[in-house]
Amino acid sequence: MRVTLYMDATTVGGAEITTGYLLAELDPAIEVSVLGVDRAATEAVASSRPGTSSHLVPRARHKADLPAIAAHVRAVRSLQPDVLHVNLHSPWQGQYGIVAGLLNRCPVVAVEHSAYGSRSRVRRVLRRALCSQLAGHIAVGEVAARRIEQLIGLASGAVETINNGVPDLPLNPMPRAGSGPVIGAVGRFTREKGLDLVIRALSTLHQDVACVLIGDGPERASLERLAAELGVSERLTMTGWVDRPRDYLPGLDVVAMPSRFEAFGLVAIEAALAQRPVVAAAVDGIPEAVVDGETGVLVPPDDPIALADAIALLLGDPRRREEMGRQGRSRALDRFSVSRMARSYESVYRRLAGLDESSPHGSSTL
Repeated sequence: MRVTLYMDATTVGGAEITTGYLLAELDPAIEVSVLGVDRAATEAVASSRPGTSSHLVPRARHKADLPAIAAHVRAVRSLQPDVLHVNLHSPWQGQYGIVAGLLNRCPVVAVEHSAYGSRSRVRRVLRRALCSQLAGHIAVGEVAARRIEQLIGLASGAVETINNGVPDLPLNPMPRAGSGPVIGAVGRFTREKGLDLVIRALSTLHQDVACVLIGDGPERASLERLAAELGVSERLTMTGWVDRPRDYLPGLDVVAMPSRFEAFGLVAIEAALAQRPVVAAAVDGIPEAVVDGETGVLVPPDDPIALADAIALLLGDPRRREEMGRQGRSRALDRFSVSRMARSYESVYRRLAGLDESSPHGSSTL
């Protein structure tokens, strides 16, 4: 079986990292190629699976960019995949990859990694027409699947769910950021991640609490200004981009995840594998990753006081933190393994390619 992954991402984020996990775990008998519009992002995903070829097409700037769209069509025709897997950052992206697959009469499965809304009725109508031609439509969370159906106007159940999987990697713990309690958050420094809320929460916590923000991004300067205004700069560490952000998790007593929207709580699963409790905003797919009162605490979105109160509660109860960490790890290993994710996608690929799983063309003979 030949599977081509199409992505129009220009940076490497959670969607691309998770897709790399998927490619690395897929049956070795599946021949995989990656088609993208950005060299660094495309090669980063392809490198997760030895022997995977990467191919570039020009980014289509708009619907009238016919040369770029034609290049997409030619590339898919040349690769001749049995299934075209289109990775979507939002329900409004990846359309040129989908079109290229449909024009080549290739089964296309679209995989939604977020559920952003759109105010454009025309955009929704066009997307609904395009999605009606898909052979498969997947979201990384149950809530995200239902929301995408509502956003686009699809029938209930039109989008199936395959949760993201996270590998259980050995960690090389980084030194703790302080001698007292340490909290932290992991993610790209953008507004939707709500890292400003972590800084506001820090300003109300006890003076011996330190905080580590693991990552970087366009909001870094504004976050630094906020920390200075609130007088917490000396208690705050920003790591910048790091290759292994998970190595910082063992040095945190509580992981904060105050996202304003999030299709699935990937960081919450990474924290659970590191046996760290999570205080997270109860938005979108996060409650699928964090069980309130068992693996962490859910709080209302955009509420730094509630965030701070929940963090303070856990910092004051080491036994509860330990129990939440234990339960979180057990649940992550059971429900969010990379193997489980890969087997689910393999089943979809076989179905779309017309392979009967009960026939000799099983997973070992793809």
